[in-house]
Amino acid sequence: MSTKKEFNLLNNRFRNFYPVVIDIETAGFNPKTDAILEIALITLKMDKLGWLHKANTLHFHIKPFKGSIINPNAIAFNKIDPFNPLRGAISEKLAIESILETVRNGIKQECCSKGIVVAHNANFDHNFLMSAIKRVQIKKNPFHEFVTFDTASLSALVVGETVLSKACKAIGLTFDNNQAHSALYDTLQTANLFCELVNRWKYLGGWPVNIKNKSILIQ
Repeated sequence: MSTKKEFNLLNNRFRNFYPVVIDIETAGFNPKTDAILEIALITLKMDKLGWLHKANTLHFHIKPFKGSIINPNAIAFNKIDPFNPLRGAISEKLAIESILETVRNGIKQECCSKGIVVAHNANFDHNFLMSAIKRVQIKKNPFHEFVTFDTASLSALVVGETVLSKACKAIGLTFDNNQAHSALYDTLQTANLFCELVNRWKYLGGWPVNIKNKSILIQ
């Protein structure tokens, strides 16, 4: 039987998964053909009392991969100039390798089995990440290949909002729309939102699960 102390370990909270908050800014919607322009991630940790917090942050500006498509509408939306030399952009391969090394180290340190993407509308970011990992020919992918934690869905359940800015404000977090659509800022806000959602569930008594609780069926 798990003790209360064991419930306060990260590897017992999410079915042995290691949650990694990610946001990716792109030059379009097709993960196989459109360039990744910016990517940020934040790892998470639990304190001794079982409260979830942000841990480490990585942020990269990415050079479009050879042959990738740059959609003008996407550039107009996120206001990223892919060819601005002041971006300090690095290759997609170098960025992905650095990210996966960080995730592997976190998995090992927290005694987890796999990383899992946490993102707002997570399917989008997950698809781009998986395509990039295949493109740079990484053989051992530490992330789960199809399971994600979507803060848009979780926010709809908890506060009735699906837009990141509205969900943050509804749960009591600040959100600066002028900084939105920056991978670093959106990752920070998504991490804050996810931690708040998880910690609020714990505060309300939803974790650890009380197996004596009975389901409530609305007739």
